Amino acid sequence: MSDILLVDTHTHLNDAKFAAEGETAAAVERARAAGVTRMINMGDTMASSAKAVALAHAYDGLFAGVGIHPEEAFPMGEADDAKLAAWAADPKVVCLGEIGLDYYWNKEEENHALQRRIFIRQLALARDLDLPVCIHDRNAHGDTLAILQKEGRGNRGVIHCYSGSLEMAKEFVRMGWYLGVDGPLTFKNAAKLPEVVRWIPLDRLLVETDAPYMAPVPMRGRRNEPAYVRYVAEKVAEIRGISLEEVAAQTTKNAEMVYAIS
Repeated sequence: MSDILLVDTHTHLNDAKFAAEGETAAAVERARAAGVTRMINMGDTMASSAKAVALAHAYDGLFAGVGIHPEEAFPMGEADDAKLAAWAADPKVVCLGEIGLDYYWNKEEENHALQRRIFIRQLALARDLDLPVCIHDRNAHGDTLAILQKEGRGNRGVIHCYSGSLEMAKEFVRMGWYLGVDGPLTFKNAAKLPEVVRWIPLDRLLVETDAPYMAPVPMRGRRNEPAYVRYVAEKVAEIRGISLEEVAAQTTKNAEMVYAIS
């Protein structure tokens, strides 16, 4: 076990890329060897949410988020709300996620309108359930902020894989949100993200992998996995000019606070 202890607050071990026999168990073991003591496994459909819950019960230190990802948005009904609420009663379920907006792939306004409705619906459900949310925001920064300012009052949680401006980061932090950073922080084309990481109060920052996607340097091009969150934490330490130990200790404390994990 590493002497540095971390939490990967956003992973997808329920993804098909971990479906081969023994792959999930092996990834969990590698994470533990790298000092990753806990992992939050996010759902993006009803089926993947069910698998996230099952995996959380199969492995110590693994927790689940349940929810509908914007790319998977559909006209949710009361039965869907009830199913999410039933999962939320499980102590291994720590948030509604991942939910939000994604305007990158589908450019149709009809789809964007559906995403906004489902996002707002799940925010309301999270408030009713007193659960934090994990928010996906890709190419939809303005609408994400506007919805959280108007419809997200009373919600709490994380803006996952933050990709917005420094000015918007300041507004999210002012509103009480945490920001998650992932592999793109280590990329040469990280754009404004290093500036955000340099500025953000350390007690509002989380480290994530979004495995199996966006593996950090030096693992870029490979299947990402929770063990690689250490590279993200190392980059945070480098940018801020502080020790990896300090980054690990504070981001772990942040994860325990926002997701109520122990």
